[in-house]
Amino acid sequence: MFIKNAWYVACRPEELQEKPLGRTICGEKIVFYRAHKNKVAAVEDFCPHRGAPLSLGYVQDGNLVCGYHGLEMDCDGKVVSMPSQRVRGFPCNKSFATLEKYGFIWVWPGEQSLATAEALPVLQWAESHEWVYGGGLYHINCNYKLMIDNLMDLTHETYVHASSIGQKEIDDALPTTKVDGDRVMTERHMQNVEAPPFWKMALRGNHLADDIPVDRWQICHYYAPSNVHIEVGVAHAGHGGYHAAKDKKVSSIVVDFITPETETSHWYFWGMARNFQPDNDELTAQIREGQGKIFAEDLDMLEQQQQNILNNPERKLLMLNIDAGGVQSRKVIDRLLEQENQQHKIQNMNIA
Repeated sequence: MFIKNAWYVACRPEELQEKPLGRTICGEKIVFYRAHKNKVAAVEDFCPHRGAPLSLGYVQDGNLVCGYHGLEMDCDGKVVSMPSQRVRGFPCNKSFATLEKYGFIWVWPGEQSLATAEALPVLQWAESHEWVYGGGLYHINCNYKLMIDNLMDLTHETYVHASSIGQKEIDDALPTTKVDGDRVMTERHMQNVEAPPFWKMALRGNHLADDIPVDRWQICHYYAPSNVHIEVGVAHAGHGGYHAAKDKKVSSIVVDFITPETETSHWYFWGMARNFQPDNDELTAQIREGQGKIFAEDLDMLEQQQQNILNNPERKLLMLNIDAGGVQSRKVIDRLLEQENQQHKIQNMNIA
């Protein structure tokens, strides 16, 4: 079950050049392409003629052409032509609302009439010259909620990421969790600790000493339906930690857009936005490489976790105090799913 009346990241603009892109999102097989005036369109990835994937076709004069027999479809899912055939009466494909903003292409898998630009998350860093973003994409074979669990409980860093961002002090600094409507926040602060390797690299990149104690913070924000943004950073110890002056710290936002594919897979758009040395392309590449390796470690753990859960459906998983962020996030998801289901029932009753 997925929340469908919401915006999800579908792809980056560079994934959508001249060719259509097929991608399954929330169980919907969708093809994305550049239509008239370079607008992004999205329709069912299914040719009504013989069922071929339209994503294997091409774009011509702003319309989507099936690569099997040449059926041509507009951005509303209506068949407009087919070589030597009359197409009047052909059924329309389902079409989906899309938006291009913040360097991402977004899709609304649910009812188009409910899709508004105001419902997009607000990403202030994406529109500021003081910030720079670098990231990537992983396809991960696990339920998207397992990734949310992973990001809302960073205790695992001590063990999964021991060579990069992990340190024993994470275990000793217990997190606090708050819920505000559809948002969940879990935060952890560490005082007077040694910076782990990744953060030593970041300190050097901002021309700061990396061999003195630091104060470190992790503030995880869950936003429905499946976005997690994490404020992270270190500051030279004794200068205010999270609130330290810019010349005493390095701080960033770990950006995680988690787009469900199926019940056991998702698209993971990962990255980091930072507000120090924004014009340093070399540092951006270095951070992206380091972060990519960190998330690759998560990938292996999560995929094997998913397989273990599938192989042991009778096992009940334990919930500890460190799991509060993930537990509360799942409660938000369950509540929103129930609301959406109730809305569908009311609509069906009205139609009947």
